[in-house]
Amino acid sequence: MRKFELIAPCHFGLEAVLKKEIIDLGYDVTLVEDGRITFFGDEEAVSRANVFLRSAERILIKVGSFHAETFEELFRGTRSLPWEEFIPSDGKFWVAKAASVKSKLFSPSDIQSIMKKAMVERLKGVYHVSWFEEDGAPFPVRVFLMKDEVTVGLDTTGESLHKRGYRKLTAKAPIAENLAASLIMLTPWRGDRILVDPFCGSGTFPIEAAMMAASMAPGMNRSFTAEEWPSVVGKRNWYDAVDEAQEMVDLQIETDIQGYDIDDAMVSIARENAKLAGVDKLIHFQRRPLSQLSHPKKYGFLITNPPYGERLEEKSALPALYKELGARYAALDSWSMYLITAYENAERDIGRKADKNRKIYNGMMKTYFYQYMGPKPPRRQNLPDGR
Repeated sequence: MRKFELIAPCHFGLEAVLKKEIIDLGYDVTLVEDGRITFFGDEEAVSRANVFLRSAERILIKVGSFHAETFEELFRGTRSLPWEEFIPSDGKFWVAKAASVKSKLFSPSDIQSIMKKAMVERLKGVYHVSWFEEDGAPFPVRVFLMKDEVTVGLDTTGESLHKRGYRKLTAKAPIAENLAASLIMLTPWRGDRILVDPFCGSGTFPIEAAMMAASMAPGMNRSFTAEEWPSVVGKRNWYDAVDEAQEMVDLQIETDIQGYDIDDAMVSIARENAKLAGVDKLIHFQRRPLSQLSHPKKYGFLITNPPYGERLEEKSALPALYKELGARYAALDSWSMYLITAYENAERDIGRKADKNRKIYNGMMKTYFYQYMGPKPPRRQNLPDGR
């Protein structure tokens, strides 16, 4: 079985979450950089990483890396890579995305164009043709330039891994599924604990939590680009990864996961999304304003993405909303609260400084993940019959 160096991009600030996931999946991490993790794996690792990783954006097979300060060096470096080991003579290949940071070459369109020409030049010599029909399987390429070091990868995923396949309908400012999952993993929440999202929108936090509680792999119900590359990743690996995922699912568990929203339409959307995800029986969605947020039990979790005033007309309502959130949280008995927001006065208006906060980039927007940690519940004593 072939061995690969694999690259998994993620949200900036969440590298530790993805690193732990990759290690837990059984693979050796070789490099941690801003926004991406590199690890070694075989063909099976490509399919399992795509199916099981909750926090990654995509999985790339590293084709190679080189130094380039000029377009001539970029062309030569790209041409020197072993493209024929991956792309067949009928493959459709292109540079889907180029990103450049602190490098002399910075124009994405020029980088893409020159690399495509270099790939054609290399493959023409290998396949002894002067023209490629490109009517076969797609082979999208992604390239990162960091301080003139070029890293080139083949995208095995296709549509980003945050697209689990369940979210057909969204709120006006939805949180990405992989970001929501990463944030939940940063908390001590587990499936037997209470979780409430008082601003649930299209239901992403409750749905991702329910999928975790049920041991449901995020990629088990979607397809991936590399499924069309049998000479690179054998078909059997994809079937085995999905079979492994299906065997792990447990929908008989008992959960207390709730999602509230003030908008009836959003509650309906959240319910529909949960149904599409297969976890609707594990979540209770309800129309409920923030002012009515309460729960009789102790040691629960609020995990949420409250509004942060992306529109000017919404900004004036934020102080009152965050004060209300602070008051409702204070009234809960021994709870923890975790919220991601770009609102700069969140702690002031909540009325309490967070125990921890973590800077996270949601796309290009700088946000903070505020962590208010409640007490741990007492250890459960084993009963005489062993329960």
